[in-house]
Amino acid sequence: MDGLRTLHQGDRTPQTDLLQIALTRAGFAAEPDGVFGAKTAAAVRRFQISRGLVSDGIVGNSTWRALNPYLVGYLAHTVVRGDTLYKIAAANGSTIAAIETANPSVNSNNLQVGAKVTVPLWFDVVPTDIRQSSALNRIIADGLAKRYPFLGVSSAGKSVMGRDLLVVTLGNGANEVFYNAAHHANEWITSTLLWKFAEDYAQAYASGGAVYGIDARSLFSTTTLYLAPMVNPDGVDLVNGEVNSGDYYQSAKNIANSFPQIPFPAGWKANIRGVDPNLQYPAGWERAREIKFAQGFTSPAPRDYVGTRPLEAPESRAVYDFTLEHDFSLTLSYHTQGEVIYWQYGEVDPPRALEIGREFARLSGYSLEITPAASSNAGYKDWFIDKFLHPGYTIEVGLGVPPIPTSQFEEIYRKNRGILTVGLTITA
Repeated sequence: MDGLRTLHQGDRTPQTDLLQIALTRAGFAAEPDGVFGAKTAAAVRRFQISRGLVSDGIVGNSTWRALNPYLVGYLAHTVVRGDTLYKIAAANGSTIAAIETANPSVNSNNLQVGAKVTVPLWFDVVPTDIRQSSALNRIIADGLAKRYPFLGVSSAGKSVMGRDLLVVTLGNGANEVFYNAAHHANEWITSTLLWKFAEDYAQAYASGGAVYGIDARSLFSTTTLYLAPMVNPDGVDLVNGEVNSGDYYQSAKNIANSFPQIPFPAGWKANIRGVDPNLQYPAGWERAREIKFAQGFTSPAPRDYVGTRPLEAPESRAVYDFTLEHDFSLTLSYHTQGEVIYWQYGEVDPPRALEIGREFARLSGYSLEITPAASSNAGYKDWFIDKFLHPGYTIEVGLGVPPIPTSQFEEIYRKNRGILTVGLTITA
């Protein structure tokens, strides 16, 4: 399968997390510890036997294909004579409503023999208790797009290593807002935050329900939401061990060796070339260079290197170009350096920005602050405010040193769900 490599006992990359969660969803409990140990190997063999595969405990293409529905959250069913949506749903732990949502063109009263029907399975697609990776990013995008065909998935561009910078679209209203996450590699938990919100919003829209007490279909008709859940996929994969060999890994390791005070790879914030994507935007970039050079970040580094010029990092250029193609009334940029909301760039004060920031602070319990001078240049929020004079916010979630553990996710989501929902109501 695309992006998923053969796993053996002893592996402990994020793809081991994917294996364990798929096995568990399929009913073959595997201890979710991120290590392909003896218990996981035994679960793999049991699963392989159940599917008529060679029971060797090795997870290659055939085993990944069999596990795929338990990752993406749906399967493809070919209609046979006598099928009804009720029978199909009952046989797969689904519901008629879920199947109808996933197949808007299917006539439930006249199922055509041989037709392919997407059958959503009984679990949520987005896992919130495992490490993020570019592979998981693609899996979630696939699963949500199939289960909710009104949810769009596109690419804003490519990373250094050629990974797609995925963008999710929800809504068809004239008002546009943009949320982005994981500019910084070791802040990957913010990707899970945006994916979880996308799934909850899509579920509420499909069922005619509400998100944070606000009617989802009303939001959908007035605002178009764009989400970029993982701006820096190469860096995320490096931090979480998915990139652990090869030329890109060795280059990053060589860069890290010049900064022994920064743990490798846990302290890595930059893209795979050692350029900080959130110090690449053309708003005070020269001042940011002065500050970071004075701090010793004068060449590629695990963090805080501004590069040789603005927008040289393809990830930052992609987000910059994507923003110019739209007219966003508001942007949220998610990071993880404490429970703080930053709302201003220098002396630039967009209309209603302080008022909206105070409401976000009330909803989350976070403090609303002005960005410290040493950090107030060349970030996406800085450029957006400076360029468009619309409200833009950097929201710092979680407590402690990144990477923030997944044990904090439920609390992070609880505190940010109001911001993410109310943000959809803000117009220019």
